Amino acid sequence: MFRFSVKTLLDRSCFETIDDSSPEFINFVSIVEHILSHRLKGQMSWFGYETPRSFWDYIKAACSKVPHNCIRSIESMENVRSSRAKGRAWIRVVLMEKRLSEYITFALRDFRTSRRFYEDGAIMLGEEAGLLADTLIGLNTIDFSFCLKGEGLDGSCPAVIDYTPYLKFTQSADSISSDEEEMRTLGSSGSESSTPDKTATAASIFTEQSNLVSKCKRFEQKYRMALEQKGYLEELVRLREAQLSEAVSQNKALQQSLADTHLSHTLEKEQLEYIILELQDQLTVLKNNDLRSRQELTAHLTNQWPSPDAMDANAVALDTLLYRKTTGQWEEYVQSPCKEETPSLRGLCGSLTSVASYKSLASLRSNECLASPTTEVSSPGFTPS
Repeated sequence: MFRFSVKTLLDRSCFETIDDSSPEFINFVSIVEHILSHRLKGQMSWFGYETPRSFWDYIKAACSKVPHNCIRSIESMENVRSSRAKGRAWIRVVLMEKRLSEYITFALRDFRTSRRFYEDGAIMLGEEAGLLADTLIGLNTIDFSFCLKGEGLDGSCPAVIDYTPYLKFTQSADSISSDEEEMRTLGSSGSESSTPDKTATAASIFTEQSNLVSKCKRFEQKYRMALEQKGYLEELVRLREAQLSEAVSQNKALQQSLADTHLSHTLEKEQLEYIILELQDQLTVLKNNDLRSRQELTAHLTNQWPSPDAMDANAVALDTLLYRKTTGQWEEYVQSPCKEETPSLRGLCGSLTSVASYKSLASLRSNECLASPTTEVSSPGFTPS
């Protein structure tokens, strides 16, 4: 990928000026940054923790002895603060100075510093690292012009490599026709000195090139299909994320309503328990009042009733009265007690609730022997009860 990026950068420089906005330059810088950051060791702190660092720390240590280096000028830049931004500024400065290959070669010679900054398996410690400096020599033919205050120096943005230009590479029709014409020229030229073997070799090369062109077209179709599927999957993922966020919001609303319902249910339950306790207290008070009223009524009725002796005397007097009425001696019996003014009949007042009085009253009603005092009793002193 590094060689591809250098080649495309050289091809682009033949048609237009290279600056920070060129896709080929952005890819080249990203690949260089990835190579210099591959398996870079972290910096150990006093407490034993490992903190990450950028490739600028390695460049400062390994290229500090390069004659007329630009490290101090980059360190003194005001608008470049982070270590990653300083490393990106260094790449642009040395490209404008046409000394990037020189810096990389000098850093690779300091093997001890490279071992101190990189882990085993890093690109800068491998055999392929020597090819980097040789490949970078071709960039000295390009006149770069950069603005060191642009967005490319932002240290918070990661270096992203775009593989699309290398996957969708197609040969133009003019290039194909020129290649065919060249192959025909090679096949027809030197007919006197040419042999059938050379002609067959040229034909085989042309056939192989045609096969490569067809393969590139098939790869391009597959790439377009994969790109369309990628767009569909990304749209589907965005749709699912929107649905998920909506479901999360609905879940939060339902949980809030459930919490509110539980709170209101708890309050209603407490109110009902308080009402039940209050009703139980009221019922207990009413039961006590009812019991007290029953006791008072029972005591009052008991005090109003006469004694058993008086009840028996009243019953005897009533039976005597009935017997004399039947024998025709009513007037004689009535006149003699009235004269004496004895309360012989006063026992009848309130004594009808007793058993004897109830039986006497029933016998009176059955025999129809109870006469009205106003018709049969002529004595003014007798008052029936």
